[in-house]
Amino acid sequence: MQPVGRLDPQPWMTAPETGAVVAALTAEGAEVRFVGGCVRDAVLGRPVKDIDIATHDPPERVIALLQRAGITVVPTGIKHGTVTAVVGDKHFEITTLRRDVETYGRHATVEFTDDWIADAARRDLTINALFCAPDGRLFDPCGGLADLRAGRVRFVGNAETRIREDVLRLLRFFRFYAWYGKPPPDEEALAAARALAPLLPTLSGERVCGETLRLLAAPDPAPVVALMRDLGVLAHFLPEGTNLARLAAMVTVEGIAPRRLVPAADPIRRLAALIDGGAEAARAVAERLRLSNAQRDRIVSLASGPWPAVELDGPARRRLLYRLGADRFRDAVLYAWANELSGEPTMDRRRTEAWLDLLAAAETRLPDFPIKGRDALELGLRPGPEIGRLMQEVEAWWIDGDFRADRDACLAHLAELAGSVAR
Repeated sequence: MQPVGRLDPQPWMTAPETGAVVAALTAEGAEVRFVGGCVRDAVLGRPVKDIDIATHDPPERVIALLQRAGITVVPTGIKHGTVTAVVGDKHFEITTLRRDVETYGRHATVEFTDDWIADAARRDLTINALFCAPDGRLFDPCGGLADLRAGRVRFVGNAETRIREDVLRLLRFFRFYAWYGKPPPDEEALAAARALAPLLPTLSGERVCGETLRLLAAPDPAPVVALMRDLGVLAHFLPEGTNLARLAAMVTVEGIAPRRLVPAADPIRRLAALIDGGAEAARAVAERLRLSNAQRDRIVSLASGPWPAVELDGPARRRLLYRLGADRFRDAVLYAWANELSGEPTMDRRRTEAWLDLLAAAETRLPDFPIKGRDALELGLRPGPEIGRLMQEVEAWWIDGDFRADRDACLAHLAELAGSVAR
């Protein structure tokens, strides 16, 4: 396989950690190449996060070479030829060239090889089948460079065959199309996705969740989610995801909001915007996608409310902020704003500024409740549930007073309540 061009030196390629791993792997003459996402993103000038390396050496030899160089090795996928090299805080996934002898879902019986073209032929998408030598020479066995530059996302070989090898590739197609594609989408891929979408429920919730959240993190996922809906794909793994208008509006309001308040796109918040059906639907999605407890609570909270309105005055804003906390308050404002915008094609400047002002209320520093349970004990109250009830009454009184009462005033009100109880 001949090189088709050259990649200019990249910081991730010339970093000492990368150099140490490459030197170890090539110490006895083996050839190594960077592969997949790091090459794809470097070609486009995008930030590179993960560095994957391919080699023709078998995994046992890879481990020996790395250990000889004093590099920590983790056998993350030894059965399929993958180990992870750890240098400082950097991780490098190193995989032996292979061809798939038999595939069944995410698993496959593999045969190691020294054939770079055979290894490329088993990959999912052409834009993920790019190789780069440490000196920058680019290798493109599947036409991925032209596809990448044209915004074409297509499978290596036959689309249906690639998806049947691992059904997750169906979702990966849409995820990569959201991040790298330009219209029109590849017709062969769409036909295969439409035909094989009924297989999506065979995937684990965790795998579907990973692809779904990566898709929703794209700069503008709404058109791709709409494409999935129109093809009948969405109904097979996220039937509750019907509010495309609110998802699109969420993308818009996240873009309008100042970066100090909304620093990045948030896939969980966008998922909540997409879901229709209230708290019950949100819980069903959380269970199916195996969301973490924190993620589940977040989308259920957004689906349940309360949702702030721009008409809230200062004290009401502060009360809601105290009840929800800054993060949930921010989520709720964005959700309510997106919900309103989804029903209004345009929003005038004054209304937008009102929402921005409400969102900024999340930065309000509220005081901590100035008394604790031990203060009730020092007043002579007996331990028990009555203390908790009295403390809640005092806290509600303090909140209704717009948090102005100080410690002494709260103690006095607690003593007054305790006295009335005693009488």
